[in-house]
Amino acid sequence: MKNPLPAIGQRDFVRIGIMPNESVARLVESHAMNKLFGRYQVILAPMAGVSDIAFRTVCREQGADLAFTEMVSAKGLSYANDKTRHLLDLAEGEDTVGVQLFGHEPDTMAREAAWIEDAMGDALAYLDINMGCPARKIVSKGDGSALMKDPELAAEIVSQVKEAVSCHVTAKFRRGWSQGDETAVEFAKRLEQAGADALTVHGRFAEQLYRGASDRSVITRVKNAVSIPVVGNGDVKCGEDAAAMMRETGCDAVMIARAAEGNPWIFAQAKAALEGKPEPEPPTALQRLSMARRHADLLSKREGRNIVRMRKHAMWYVSGLPGASKARGLFNYCTTFEDFDKVFSQLEEICDAS
Repeated sequence: MKNPLPAIGQRDFVRIGIMPNESVARLVESHAMNKLFGRYQVILAPMAGVSDIAFRTVCREQGADLAFTEMVSAKGLSYANDKTRHLLDLAEGEDTVGVQLFGHEPDTMAREAAWIEDAMGDALAYLDINMGCPARKIVSKGDGSALMKDPELAAEIVSQVKEAVSCHVTAKFRRGWSQGDETAVEFAKRLEQAGADALTVHGRFAEQLYRGASDRSVITRVKNAVSIPVVGNGDVKCGEDAAAMMRETGCDAVMIARAAEGNPWIFAQAKAALEGKPEPEPPTALQRLSMARRHADLLSKREGRNIVRMRKHAMWYVSGLPGASKARGLFNYCTTFEDFDKVFSQLEEICDAS
């Protein structure tokens, strides 16, 4: 007999006014999440100042199964901040996105999670809670990875958000807070008990920031300790890294962050490696410059003439190319698409001649 669960999720029960008992609801939710990550194997991480519409577009074109918006402040949403709400806008042709919410006040997190779900509807793939960002300006307010120091509060946030929405709720966290003190497994168990539908684990301690290597083995330990899906994150720098992470840890999907900066081709490489196919050849210098120009054009159409935020992307795209050192200095004075285009053209001439 065919399994009757694939087309049913917790949201469907809520829509028709039926509240299943807890064990049935969790079984259905678990099945739905496993199906979800069957579709979303390679995911673009939420990155502040990076994962905007233009960047998500080029990453999706290169094979990202799902892209996250920039991380969103619950407090900013609570103030009805237009700049914060602007982060949730969809790109042309972008049917679904992931949204990551950060904060530390359970009631505010729950209220704004409900607002996001209501505003985005079916365009929301799932809602993630940031418990992993180690940036000082985030943790100094008790947000991000600071929540790993207070598992009770972290679990309460998950519980209240889960109660406030009908969509899938996940959490992203690190190996632990203090370097050498791994708490990820117990933390994961607490969040699962609180109702998390899936977890994303990064293999560094918060105190490491992004220094040193990310330890994949902690992803394995978390995966073995919980019954919900686990997404692996950290030091996925090529397609083989993605395949190795899934092979070695048993994780259900891979999330790629900094390695995609200036390198959206990593998603095509990861997809090929996961399918057991040869990875596409790395982009040529001219292909990199062509992509940089397209990225700038997309950003200009979205932001208008002032696309200062393209500067960091441009520097990532040209890293290692002939003439890159001089170009980086020029990018610091670029404001418009035309400014960037001129520098890209200069680099194309240098690359053609070399």
